[in-house]
Amino acid sequence: MTSTRPSATAVSHPDVPPLAARVAQLSGEGALDVFRRATELERAGRSIVHLELGAPDVDAPAHVLEAVMAALREGDARYVSPQGLPVLREAIADDVRSRGVLADADQVIVTPSAKTAVFYAMLATVEPGSEVLLPDPGFPIYPSMARFTGGVPVGYALDADNAPDVDDIAARIGPRTRVLCLNSPNNPTGGALDTSALARLAELVARHDLRVVTDDIYSKLVFDGARAPTIAAFDGARERTLLVDGFSKTYAMTGYRLGYLVVPRPWVEPLVTMAINGHTCVPPFIQRAGAAALTGSQEIVASQVATYRTRRDLLVRGLNALPGVRCPVPAGAFYVFPDFSDVLAPHGMRSRDFARRLLEEHGVAAIDGAAFGSRGEGRLRFSFASAQADLDAAIARVGEAVAGLAH
Repeated sequence: MTSTRPSATAVSHPDVPPLAARVAQLSGEGALDVFRRATELERAGRSIVHLELGAPDVDAPAHVLEAVMAALREGDARYVSPQGLPVLREAIADDVRSRGVLADADQVIVTPSAKTAVFYAMLATVEPGSEVLLPDPGFPIYPSMARFTGGVPVGYALDADNAPDVDDIAARIGPRTRVLCLNSPNNPTGGALDTSALARLAELVARHDLRVVTDDIYSKLVFDGARAPTIAAFDGARERTLLVDGFSKTYAMTGYRLGYLVVPRPWVEPLVTMAINGHTCVPPFIQRAGAAALTGSQEIVASQVATYRTRRDLLVRGLNALPGVRCPVPAGAFYVFPDFSDVLAPHGMRSRDFARRLLEEHGVAAIDGAAFGSRGEGRLRFSFASAQADLDAAIARVGEAVAGLAH
C-alpha cells in the first residue's frame, strides 16, 4: 500500500532525539496534502475547483445545530460515560437493527469520529506480525493503522463493479491472516457489496476465524436501494465483526467528529477501556447532535442522495466522453474513480504526475489513484460532493488537460 507523505520521523535533527519507531509506520491522506496545495494556489489568486475532499457542500440540518445549542445552553458540557450517552446509543442501536444487525444499546461505543473507531478496532484485533486484508484501492488510513498496530497490510483487489472481490479475498487468506477490513460503499471507487457477496464473506470469516472491521460510513449514500447491506447482519460474521459508522458524510457533520462502534457484547468492556485511555468521552453536546440526526427528519439524506445521483451521472457522462478515459458508475458514496491509463501510458506518465498537472496547470484538485494503493495507479479520484457548477468547470478543464497531452 502506498504512503502519501513522509512520516514525522523522516527528518532528523542532531539536537532532537527520535520518536518511537512505530510513529514511522504512520502515513497521511493524499486528500489533505492536495487540499493544502490547492489552498496555497487560491491564496496566490488562482481559480481552483475543489474535488479532492469527501465533504458534503451543505450544512448539517437545522435541528442538529439546535440540539447542540440547546445542550450548551443547559450546561451539558461535562464529563459523561466513556461508552456514550444512552439516548445516542439507543438511537444507534435502533438504526443498525433496521439493517438486520442484532445489537442493543449496550453494544455501542461512541467515539470522536469514525476514523477513531477504525483505529480502536485495529488496535483491538491486530496481533503483531498478523496479516490484515485491506481493499486496494482503499482508504489510505487502513494500511497506516494496520502497520502502526504491528500488522502486515495485504491488499485485495476490487471486482469489475469496483466492490471488494470475494474470490481475491479468499485466495489471500493464509495462516497469518487475522483481520478482514471492509468498506462498502468503497472509498475511492464507490463500489458496493451485495447480499450474496456478503454471505460468501461471512462464511469465509467464520471458517478461518477472522475478525472483521467493516467501515460503513457511506452505507446510507447509495443510489439503488435505501441502505447498503452490512456483513454484521450475517450469521457467521455477526459474532466476530466490529461495525464502524459515523455522521460526517450522511448528515454533513464533518466538523462534529462523531462516530461509533457496534461490537459483540464480550468485546464491549475492553473497547470501553480503550476509549477511557484514548479520549475519556465524547462531548455530550456533540452526542446530542448525533441523537437529533438519527431521530429527526431524514430529509437531508434523501435530498443529498438525489443531488449526488444527478452529479454522479453528469460527471460520469462528461469523463467518459473524453478520448481514452473510462469512468465506471459508482453504486454509492460520492466519488468517481476514472481510469486514465490509456491516456497516460503513451507519454510514460504516472497518475500522480497527471494529478499534479491538473492542479498546477488547470486548477482542478483531484487525488492520485495510487495514493489509495498500487492498484489505483492510472486512476484519479474526484469527489462529486461539490456544486454542479464546479463539476461542469472540472470536466472542461480535465478535457483541456487530456487534449494537451495529445499535442
